[in-house]
Amino acid sequence: MPEDNPLHRRQFFRRGLGELLKPIVNALEPIERTINHFEKLQHPPQRAPKSIPLRLWLRPPGALPEDEYAQTCRRCGDCVTACPADAIRLDPTGQNGGGVPYINADTTACVACDGLYCMPACPTGALVPTPLTHIKMGTAVWREHLCARSLGQPCTICIEICPLGEAAIRLADDAVQVQPLTCIGCGLCQQHCPVDPKAITVIPVAARTS
Repeated sequence: MPEDNPLHRRQFFRRGLGELLKPIVNALEPIERTINHFEKLQHPPQRAPKSIPLRLWLRPPGALPEDEYAQTCRRCGDCVTACPADAIRLDPTGQNGGGVPYINADTTACVACDGLYCMPACPTGALVPTPLTHIKMGTAVWREHLCARSLGQPCTICIEICPLGEAAIRLADDAVQVQPLTCIGCGLCQQHCPVDPKAITVIPVAARTS
């Protein structure tokens, strides 16, 4: 028996109690592991939702940077009405174009009309009047493996239809070459490309800056 000291007695009984309880603790450990296992089966960890890629839309000529454009535009539709090619669209549901004017180059591209009427028609400044050669809606990208020329067809539609001509796109060494500094991204080449999927498409300027 340890010395008659309260501290020593407590230590003695604590060790004794620990030895007595050890078999019980050892028996409970497998049960606890089993319970934890079933809890994990019943409540699997929640997976993080997959991120949905944001679609970047082709905007009309002279559009402000994407966020500023969306905040400045009041969705009045004046640019839609002013466009002689009916290229500018506005979806009031917001499902297309994020609820602000956009262009679908697959079906109806910007024709870079002589008057560039959409820009001066904008009452809020969301479209800034810009000279044709300084417009930057996007940049066309040519994919050789999809092009009709890779099948031996002498197609040059994308070059012929371009409103800036060889200043923006040309044929060199039997390959289509887009001039990224001068291409305005109007989308006419994309619209008139005869193959599916398109061999030339416009990457919106927002994709370059986001």
